Amino acid sequence: MPRRTATMLASTLMLIALLCAGVLIKVPYAEMSPGPTVNTLADHDGEPVIQISGHKTYETSGHLNMTTVRVTSADYNMNLVSAVYGWVAHDSIVVPHDTLYPDGQTEEQSSQENAEEFSQSQESAKVAALDELHIPVKSWVIVSTVVKDSPSEGRLHAGDVIKAVDGTKVTQPSDVAKLVTKHEPGEDVDFTIVPVKEAAAAEKEGKVATRTEHVTIKTDKADDGRAIVGIQAGTDHTFPFQIDIKLADVGGPSAGLMFALGIVDKLTPADLTGGKFVAGTGTIDDAGKVGPIGGIQMKTVGARAKGAEYFLTPKDNCAAAAKETPDGLTLVKVDTIDDAMGALKDIRSGRTSDLPTCTAK
Repeated sequence: MPRRTATMLASTLMLIALLCAGVLIKVPYAEMSPGPTVNTLADHDGEPVIQISGHKTYETSGHLNMTTVRVTSADYNMNLVSAVYGWVAHDSIVVPHDTLYPDGQTEEQSSQENAEEFSQSQESAKVAALDELHIPVKSWVIVSTVVKDSPSEGRLHAGDVIKAVDGTKVTQPSDVAKLVTKHEPGEDVDFTIVPVKEAAAAEKEGKVATRTEHVTIKTDKADDGRAIVGIQAGTDHTFPFQIDIKLADVGGPSAGLMFALGIVDKLTPADLTGGKFVAGTGTIDDAGKVGPIGGIQMKTVGARAKGAEYFLTPKDNCAAAAKETPDGLTLVKVDTIDDAMGALKDIRSGRTSDLPTCTAK
């Protein structure tokens, strides 16, 4: 056999062996790629994404698209070939598996966590939107979760309204932890609560439950020495009219900003986008503060592929997003819902030179 032919054959066999090894070798990585993007002002799967009853609404135009990231499942075993392809591909990102599924989190656990975060983001979006429109929302502090085997298990329940701790009125979830940690571990804390069943029954009738109970709980000691009772405090709301967000198969908190803007647009005569295609992302809290999210580059790619011209970008994601900005997409930096409203005003007015754009550091 001629030497050249033998060399080519050996090289080919070596390449095949390397490819086979690459397919068989599993690596601890996962992949992120652009997911669906949905216009919060329009219909999705045959019904409006944002549905409002009990208050006058207005016609809208253009797009206020929320964006998503598609990720590989928790039990997906990526091989070396797929990982290398993902590293060089423009429309996907390969990340350590633990980044998406920390501490061995299962697919079911991740889905449950994402569903809870999605639900909370909807509530905060409603509060932030109505606050932006100066429409009052009734709020109160509740027991959000009770830790298993903690002093509070069986004594307090998720949904209980916390009126006071040791006789001191609470108005924010953070007040509860501050008052509890004033104690030494082993001391008693007195909670003034409205039980969840009574609060729910009263709310169903459009009333406010007034009968309270006192629950005394002996504090435990946290790893850092603080006194704890084993609950997570949160906030519940009563809205002056019905707002529903209908979007299946989406999880996580990152659509909060776009939901809030969609609600504002439907409740105001002004057309927020002026017919432009605006997409974006970002968590939002009750006060309208916009927070960073994961997978920003995949979201900008997905948005531009659908036709977005402008992308509302959380301030803390700006530097990463600007490193690989898709052609034709303007990244607009926002830190609050007020920033986003100001940006939309500039966009619909054509004053795009005034937009606070993202730059790579």
